[in-house]
Amino acid sequence: MQAERRAPIPAERKALIQGAAADLDARDPEYIRRQLPAAWLLASTYFRAEVRGFDRVPEDRPVLFVSNHSGGNMSPDSMVFMLAFNTYFGVERDVYALAHSLVTSWPIIGRLGKKWGVITAGHDAAKAAFARGACVLVYPGGDVETHRPWTARHEIRFEGRKGFLKLAKEAGVPVVPVVASGGQQTFLPLTDGRWIAKTLRLDRLGRLKVLPVSLALPWGINVGDLLGHLPLPVKIRMEVCSPIDTVAMFGGRAASNEAYDYVTTKMQEVLTALAAERVEPPT
Repeated sequence: MQAERRAPIPAERKALIQGAAADLDARDPEYIRRQLPAAWLLASTYFRAEVRGFDRVPEDRPVLFVSNHSGGNMSPDSMVFMLAFNTYFGVERDVYALAHSLVTSWPIIGRLGKKWGVITAGHDAAKAAFARGACVLVYPGGDVETHRPWTARHEIRFEGRKGFLKLAKEAGVPVVPVVASGGQQTFLPLTDGRWIAKTLRLDRLGRLKVLPVSLALPWGINVGDLLGHLPLPVKIRMEVCSPIDTVAMFGGRAASNEAYDYVTTKMQEVLTALAAERVEPPT
């Protein structure tokens, strides 16, 4: 019997797969071990970081962490999560955070981020991480959510993006929601500037959907947040929720609107509860 011939992998996808492997290899546990004490001390004093629920995470298998995204391009909740994960599980347990290519391609920030496990977002990269037994952190809301207006600071905004459900189904890993509160109050986002981005056709530049306008230190009026900003010292609270086996719950509809609504509703309930813990001024 003649062996079935497989279609050749397109050169562009092959380059992405090779790049993903290189990003995975860039994670440096010894570097993380050296930086972790001082970095966690800074986060726990400046942001009074509080992360709870890691005891719910299976220790014998990879999981897909799915989180809301806040804080503009500085995204302090991302830093807090990575610090807390490495502190709780130890640097030997691999975890990778998927980020926009604009982040991973920055000369200095991108290189240092890769040492911590920040890799360019993509299903191939995530699957390669799962194949190594690593956990993966993804932000379905992306730039649309992290630049949402201050008035929507307590909202989960995934914009109907269900790619994370497809990824979890194909990789055979549970979804572990991670809900963060406080990051969107480290600056004052006025508008996500969708209409500006659409008018300027910025989607041609790395799929940019927004051109945010905010009030932030040290710039005052901050357009685009391309150079970042100085986050205000607002308390960051995070809740790691119980794993959700979407295949067991929804079967062949594991990547359906029903599954999406279930996960996002659970996350919104937790975010609302976290927001209710806050008092003014923020503590």
